[in-house]
Amino acid sequence: MSATALRTRSLVLDAAGVPLSALVAEPEHGDPKAVVLAIHGRGMRAAYFAGPAHPDTSLLTLAADLGYTVLAVDRPGHGASAHRLPQGQLIADQAATVHAALTDYARAHPVGAGVQLLAHSFGGKIALHLAAHWPHDPRLPLLGADINGLAQHYAPGAWDRPDDLAGGGRLNWGPLALYPPGTFHAARALLTPVPALESRELAGWPARYGDLAARVRVPVRLTLAEHEHWWRLDPGARTALTAAFPPGLAHLVTARGAGHNLSLGHAARPYHLRALAFADDCRTRPAPAPAQAPAPVLAAV
Repeated sequence: MSATALRTRSLVLDAAGVPLSALVAEPEHGDPKAVVLAIHGRGMRAAYFAGPAHPDTSLLTLAADLGYTVLAVDRPGHGASAHRLPQGQLIADQAATVHAALTDYARAHPVGAGVQLLAHSFGGKIALHLAAHWPHDPRLPLLGADINGLAQHYAPGAWDRPDDLAGGGRLNWGPLALYPPGTFHAARALLTPVPALESRELAGWPARYGDLAARVRVPVRLTLAEHEHWWRLDPGARTALTAAFPPGLAHLVTARGAGHNLSLGHAARPYHLRALAFADDCRTRPAPAPAQAPAPVLAAV
């Protein structure tokens, strides 16, 4: 086990009165370049980013070794908040709760240049809402957003599949050879029931994607796996994904040799390295001017 893996610790943050559990890994020496706020997908937990089957797949280990703090939160309705929020929360409420947890962390820990979002699948919906409604705060600026496994239009019948290792196999995993040995056994410890409120907004996501994307003012990197089956990915749908953002802000890449659960597969390390290189680019980019006067940006809508 690496020294960084040993430095990874669990904590519970106060998210405006809601206990939100998280994993954190911090650089060994000095302040971080920035904080990577990692947000897991549907039916999983924060340990998704900790390399449960193989250390090479760990975002926490790699990012801390490269000078970043990673704060991987259990989304509202998962982990420590499950008893408080048995039904979970809607997307806007989750974004507000996650931001409150991040603010709690930042009160006592250095954050470097600011916050870089890195999110998977349903967690990407939370990240996109955060990016669209980030408060103007010079002490905790948003640098950019790296989102994988998320698009706009679902593939026909995709959301009717069960959220488990069997029924959702093709959607959630793709070919089994894309993952290290032991991944599916290790993944059982990550699986959690999907809170009921997370299904309420599925039908409205295609329209909501465009509304949120139009509000974003930081660079966005969208990654879709070569073996991605949750989403419509014909050429027109791919073009629309980046066209929904202000000109020049978003770009789309394909992760070769990867399935939907990108951070658990053999392609995880190359993806994480590219995501952290993107974070370096965002960190050195001049901060954008606020598009408008700040509003109560993370209230439920």
